[in-house]
Amino acid sequence: MEGARAPLPPERLDDAPLRSAADLVAAGLIAQEQSAVAAEVARQFTIGLSRPLAALIDPDDPDDPIARQFLPDAAELTVLPEERGDPIGDAARSPIEGLVHRYPDRVLLKLIHVCPVYCRFCFRREMVGPGQGGPLSAEALDAAFHYIAQHREIFEVILTGGDPLLVGPRRLADVVARLAAIEHVKILRIHTRVPVAEPALITDALVNILRQARQTVYVALHANHPRELTTQARAACDRLIDAGIPMVSQSVLLRGVNDNVETLAELMRSFVAARIKPYYLHHPDLARGTSHFRLSIAEGRALVQQLRGRLSGLCQPLYVLDIPGGFGKVPVGPSFVTNTGEAFQAEDFNGGFHTYPTAQTS
Repeated sequence: MEGARAPLPPERLDDAPLRSAADLVAAGLIAQEQSAVAAEVARQFTIGLSRPLAALIDPDDPDDPIARQFLPDAAELTVLPEERGDPIGDAARSPIEGLVHRYPDRVLLKLIHVCPVYCRFCFRREMVGPGQGGPLSAEALDAAFHYIAQHREIFEVILTGGDPLLVGPRRLADVVARLAAIEHVKILRIHTRVPVAEPALITDALVNILRQARQTVYVALHANHPRELTTQARAACDRLIDAGIPMVSQSVLLRGVNDNVETLAELMRSFVAARIKPYYLHHPDLARGTSHFRLSIAEGRALVQQLRGRLSGLCQPLYVLDIPGGFGKVPVGPSFVTNTGEAFQAEDFNGGFHTYPTAQTS
């Protein structure tokens, strides 16, 4: 991002999200000469940036990792043949509207199609945004709960979207209450960016709604750079955790954002320090217009391998690939053990190799 900018200090930014190229220019986040390209990108992929995240961007840094995640880029207009509108195959695994049943024991329930911020690498970038419809209708929600109740193999319901914490409190309370009536569902997981994007929305009232759940509730926080875990974001997470709601993390391995071991290590340690257990580190999906974010799996493995030994087990995420087409996640992290036929060769965190027998002898 080049060009002269005149950023406004955070205290002069109002609370309204930035939703257009003109908004980004007015906030000093892009130069006027960049607005035409930004507007062209916005015609294909929604622009949206919350004020708390906008305040983290350093307009003097052309490689700012926060800006790279959220500001439109001309590179998004380049679409490769292998990229897809639905890269992880939600539609292929959706038995009814709003529900994805990819794995036997869990379902995704998409309550809403809007987010507090629109990531430029999002795998659902063509399914979310103001133009993608409103919240799931009452009729569709009834059908979803009927499906969940009829499928006794479902152990876990994952609220996603869009961002499920943007639904109104009455609707969220209704979802929690209706799930409570389905005995075989034991876990309610919520995928969200709200604690980092709009931390003020994590209110005592919202926390109390989640505390009413009969199911055990987990909140999975999406953050990709340690700067996202601001004092305000950590306070929002504290409100959830102090209420007995455990948190885990989800991050995406992104070129230009966290594709070095120092940043990844700081991110994972920051999660653990905030009482958030690192969970998934996603290889970026084949979403249209996102090739500039993708590393190779070999590069990702090399980075994850460097975390082993540098960081405690508490800080280790699971590096995963979502197989295109709807076939689910698979771990793609490095292997530290090789079977030679006569014995195993185990690699330690310093790169040394050690022999371990294939079977114990009496």
